[in-house]
Amino acid sequence: MDYVIKLAFVLLIFVYSWFFQIQNQEWDIVRSMLKDANNMAVHDASQELNEAERARGRLIIDPAEAYNTFRESLQLNLGLDDSLSPITGSRLQTQVKIMKFDIVDDSTGAAFPFLYEDSTYGITKYIQGPSVIAVIETQHPVLISRSKVQEAIIVPAVQEYRMGD
Repeated sequence: MDYVIKLAFVLLIFVYSWFFQIQNQEWDIVRSMLKDANNMAVHDASQELNEAERARGRLIIDPAEAYNTFRESLQLNLGLDDSLSPITGSRLQTQVKIMKFDIVDDSTGAAFPFLYEDSTYGITKYIQGPSVIAVIETQHPVLISRSKVQEAIIVPAVQEYRMGD
């Protein structure tokens, strides 16, 4: 009987460790997906230039068009609906939130290179030209219910036009 109890205990620890490892692997996959999708979305958003200003030699990103393009790109690349919640077949389990969407271009009066800092999300970068900066977030995937709540997955991305290269 003592042997059976010890074996059951070891098996329980093994199964718990296995699920913990699977949960961590799922976190890595989801974070990688978010990073790739955010990189593509800020790239797509940065293409929404005001053509009239561009003809005058100024790179100004249209904020409304850029934001709409950013959301659409996230939806397509992550399998999300209009509210940025996962649709059937998406790898994600919870809604994606856009925590920050910022445009730094000639309309803001920034002189490039420009030191962009956001202490809330830990972004510090010298940007060389007009840029789109975005931060997205989703909840940590949960396979094992624990007393400690896992922090959300937060992913920043910056897309810039390099001036003078």
